[in-house]
Amino acid sequence: MLAADGVQQANSGHPGMPMGCADLAHVLWTRHLRFDPQEPRWLGRDRFVLSAGHGSMLLYSLLHLAGFDLTIEDLKKFRQPGARTPGHPEFGFAPGIEVTSGPLGQGFANGVGMALAQAMLSAKLGAGNPAADHFVYGIVSDGDLMEGVSAEAASFAGHMKLGRIVYLYDDNRITIDGSTAITFGGEDVTQRFEAYGWQVQSVDGHDQEAVHRAIEAAKAELGKPSLIRCRTTIGWGSPGKAGKSSSHGAPLGEAELETTKKNLGWPLEPRFLVPDEVRAFWKGVQAEKAAHVAAARAAEKAWRAAHPEQAKLLEAHLSRAVPADLTAKLLEGFDQVDATRKLSHALIQKAAALVPSLVGGSADLAESNLTEIKGAGVFGAGNPAARNVPYGIREHAMGSIANGLAYEGFFVPFTATFLIFSDYMRPPIRLAALSHLQSIYVFTHDSIFLGEDGPTHQPIEQLTTLRAVPNLHVVRPADGLETAWAWGHALERKDGPTALVLTRQKPLKVNRAGFDPALAARGGYVVSAPAGATFTVIATGSELGLAQAALEQLAAKGLVGRLVSVPCLACFEAQPRAYRDEVLPPGQKVAVVEAARGTEWWRHAGRDGLVIGIDRFGASAPEKALAEEYGFTPAKVAEKLERWIGG
Repeated sequence: MLAADGVQQANSGHPGMPMGCADLAHVLWTRHLRFDPQEPRWLGRDRFVLSAGHGSMLLYSLLHLAGFDLTIEDLKKFRQPGARTPGHPEFGFAPGIEVTSGPLGQGFANGVGMALAQAMLSAKLGAGNPAADHFVYGIVSDGDLMEGVSAEAASFAGHMKLGRIVYLYDDNRITIDGSTAITFGGEDVTQRFEAYGWQVQSVDGHDQEAVHRAIEAAKAELGKPSLIRCRTTIGWGSPGKAGKSSSHGAPLGEAELETTKKNLGWPLEPRFLVPDEVRAFWKGVQAEKAAHVAAARAAEKAWRAAHPEQAKLLEAHLSRAVPADLTAKLLEGFDQVDATRKLSHALIQKAAALVPSLVGGSADLAESNLTEIKGAGVFGAGNPAARNVPYGIREHAMGSIANGLAYEGFFVPFTATFLIFSDYMRPPIRLAALSHLQSIYVFTHDSIFLGEDGPTHQPIEQLTTLRAVPNLHVVRPADGLETAWAWGHALERKDGPTALVLTRQKPLKVNRAGFDPALAARGGYVVSAPAGATFTVIATGSELGLAQAALEQLAAKGLVGRLVSVPCLACFEAQPRAYRDEVLPPGQKVAVVEAARGTEWWRHAGRDGLVIGIDRFGASAPEKALAEEYGFTPAKVAEKLERWIGG
């Protein structure tokens, strides 16, 4: 009724799912879920993921009843400006919300990442540690199970035997367009998940004792993740809309809400009623939970006293600690010229030794991305303390599972694939940025210069579209110094994701008078500013050395230009106007050199500027042939710049 009232007051939302899942959610939260409303991020809590995020009023109602800092007034402001109760749950908006959910399948995969984090951390800490025995519970929907990311994540979880996952499947057989029989009726979900290696049970989702017994059985099976098929009726209790798609994504309506309350014997007024006996019941639940929390905290205190070294390691994970001089340490010895993916590989080894919480994995491309943490083992059911995660060819799930690791907050995950396949990761990248998660993406083979694999594998528009994502820092380093700074930046940045975009090929050397990481941290800086310069050239990544070589050819003709590196455009654009004007002096013509689509650069080049980029797909040919064909040699870049200057 809280959900129905909230959706009706907002005149927007999804009442059917909360009404249909009320029984199973009640059982889970009152009899099984461990939580502490006073410290919602308590390490020993069970995690609850509402993957079916459209049913957010169910979660908000549960949080209120369970004693979290979410008031009746918050529920009344559902979907209103500035409310802590947005239309879909958002991480950080209110206590007790574990993930940002709503895009279907994401929460499912996030929970897999949480279970992965639990297994990895517990294995590192040893028996009896405070992270040893919590579960990841979730409510998932038909829509979640239709999405491909869930299939990828379920396959991964089953193979890895992540047995602390318990998902309650709201099997109501209704979607927005009607019955799931339209498109999902011929599939046997039970057999599919059993084939993935999951334990599957089927129960009446309105039989509270049956739901309780199924959860108990799921908790007893630690060798497999569990899916409990709960047959439910969407909009349960509504005489006119129960079992119908009309209750999915719209309010019941005033007349039907009144009829529903009469049908259930519920008072018509006041709205948002929580009867005294319900308050008393939940006070008892809270007291039981508090007793469990107190016992767990006492056990944790004893464990910390008996295991001081492991306790220190735990704190390093909980804070995602990095040395104060991390970037300086990474920069040592990295004034080198090589493919930036190779330089990154060496830096990963240094970073892994300095940052215990760093873990990584690749979508079956570790040998090409060069992302293995050497000597750290490969995660699997028999090696949970490893730091390398073999995601397989599952880019979408990889990004979403890594978000789960990041939501947990005690690992800094990096994932890796070719830049072109970042397209398969867009939903979790966007959600990481929206949720301010510290996640690192290692995208190699960053341009057409990967060569013979051809246009299917050669990125053109990916840099532009990634840079369009708010709160995502896209860093394209030019050499060893910038690559070392980039890793330091990604590891120190805790309020959002960072994409490191790296070359397959060895770029031209950048000649420098010096390198100041503090200037690199501002996103853009002046590499050279010779006397008499009349124009500025911006470049990134492998094109920085190329642009410098082209400028040297022009200087021999008396055409003198400045060179600016912009490894992170978002960082540069966040700087004060005075600094940006210092780097790009007003009134001076600006050209940009980058082997990509380049649309975003025109706001800096301006009407009189020039963007030397690529506005067509690549081709299958050796790297040097492509450089000639697409005009990315020093001579051809110099020729284009000369024509522009003369024009």
